[in-house]
Amino acid sequence: MKIGFIGAGSMASALARGLAEPALVYDVDSSRAESLAAEIGGSAVGSNRELAEGSDLVILAHKPAHTEDAAEQTGGAAKAIASIVGTVPTSRLEAAYPGVPVYRFIPNIPVEVGRGVLCYAPGALAAEGPEEDVLKLFGRAGAVVPLPEEQIDPAMAIMSCGPAFVALVVDAMASAGARHGIEPATATRLVTETMAGTAAYLDANGLDPKELMGRVATPGGVTEKGLKVLEDTGLRDSFDAAVDLVVESSR
Repeated sequence: MKIGFIGAGSMASALARGLAEPALVYDVDSSRAESLAAEIGGSAVGSNRELAEGSDLVILAHKPAHTEDAAEQTGGAAKAIASIVGTVPTSRLEAAYPGVPVYRFIPNIPVEVGRGVLCYAPGALAAEGPEEDVLKLFGRAGAVVPLPEEQIDPAMAIMSCGPAFVALVVDAMASAGARHGIEPATATRLVTETMAGTAAYLDANGLDPKELMGRVATPGGVTEKGLKVLEDTGLRDSFDAAVDLVVESSR
């Protein structure tokens, strides 16, 4: 499947690296398109029309406001559309690309290393196009999670914004360790490896997070006391507030 990216920003670049597929690239900043194309073994092109004509799948990674203009510039040449544009629903994409199969994805930044999460909402004509091949392609970059489209906004708050929120937790825990004399880089590695291992353990054992807390926290022990401090000082409320803000801002 020949693919093309309209847009060569941070998320497009991360996804392109994760897909590891030579691609056509167009961006209004031609130097950015050329840089990404060179990195993935693809080619920069001079227009959206040229990109659509040379691609089996056009991946939209432009700003939401450019949706209709980008569609018009393809001149009706797009055969199938996969969008990673955050706030643009499939209905708007289908209006911009009438009669074309549409596949909407919301990825997060770990797609670059093949460990991302990609929420997926198909358009009305998805089954009439190369849906199986598209899902297989995007699966190279991480876990594809189908969702009702109305759940995309809250999903974005926990998986797209999530890496930044998780990085804040890493920074806070590492800083706490550094205050007790651990070299900062070592403290960060300890937390990062612990977080990666915890995620793998939860996944491998199919555990609810509360089950894992119960396995680690001996009744009356220091872990249980530490968890109580985190609850009492409002960790859960902070995450609730952050997710609520993102969801409301997306609507």
